[in-house]
Amino acid sequence: MIYLDYQATTPLSSEVFEAMAPWLRDYFANPHSAHKPGRAAAAAVEAARARVAALMPEDGRVVFTSGATEALNIAIAGAAKLMRSRDPKRIRIITVETEHAAVRDTVLAMAEQGFDSVLLPVNAEGLVDESALAAELDERTALLAVMLVNNEIGVIQSVEALAKRAHAAGALFLCDAVQGYGRKDLPATADMIAVSGHKIHGPKGVGALWLRDGLDLPPLIHGGGQEGGLRSGTLSPALCVGMGEAARLMAQRREEDTAHVEALWSRARDLFSGWRLNGSAEQRYHGNLNLRRKGLDSARLMSECRDVAFSLGSACASGSGRPSHVLRAISLDEKQARSSIRLGFGRYTSMEELEAAAKIINHAADNQLS
Repeated sequence: MIYLDYQATTPLSSEVFEAMAPWLRDYFANPHSAHKPGRAAAAAVEAARARVAALMPEDGRVVFTSGATEALNIAIAGAAKLMRSRDPKRIRIITVETEHAAVRDTVLAMAEQGFDSVLLPVNAEGLVDESALAAELDERTALLAVMLVNNEIGVIQSVEALAKRAHAAGALFLCDAVQGYGRKDLPATADMIAVSGHKIHGPKGVGALWLRDGLDLPPLIHGGGQEGGLRSGTLSPALCVGMGEAARLMAQRREEDTAHVEALWSRARDLFSGWRLNGSAEQRYHGNLNLRRKGLDSARLMSECRDVAFSLGSACASGSGRPSHVLRAISLDEKQARSSIRLGFGRYTSMEELEAAAKIINHAADNQLS
């Protein structure tokens, strides 16, 4: 099986596995216990926290969560309630039509709590519509949430500039950096940043929320008061250690990983020259290749290419039967959206695998369209 679905999840690195193993096998103490084994577990968690924080802006703290979805829910609900408590007229939460469901659906759900939920449109390249943002961002805004790298089409938003615009309006700025953490520069002026372990060759079931110093959000869940009272629940030292090691490797291997992805991107553009790129070609992460061919049935194509793992869009929305909301947002009609596929590659993808996968996919597509 050739794996080309890095946006859904990345392969666990061997170094991460080895770092986690002792905390799964030998050291089982609760990191919140006061005895010696508990303190050892707590020390391992704090070392991991420091490694995750090393790739974040300097003036903030890292809170471990069960994943980016929880981190984003804590950030959105907490920031909205905090800002409304400071100023009752700040009830507007703005995000982008092409955001991951963890942001998009959470923002929409906040309408049930009396907030004004706004989804900004994007242009044909997938970039935020500037005129729409100018019309919506005002003194009523509590939060602007924009992702760094889109999980479906790889488009990179100008998050640093967007954060500054949010602050000029007196609002907070949240960045979903799941696809960009360790690969692209994070917005130094963001107030909150959410990341995930399994998108950086770490384990599933752990993520983190970075909060700027001085920003104290109300908790989403209540319990034992762990993680500074923001995220109650017993932490898994193994998962935290795994994410910390994954973050360390992202920093250490960033230059090497970037060069490898660029080489794969360049070759892939040649191998799929008969396909149309979805989203911006310039403002984009090159480990994501979202393509379409006129008249293609991409769901059928996937079933015909059983030796290649790729996707039709977000793994979180697979099986819904609906065309991608991201592709529809960039003005593709339903037929175009249903003729699209997403290929994702990275650190452990070989050039030979990419070439073999392209041969299989192109052959099946040619047969379908002949």
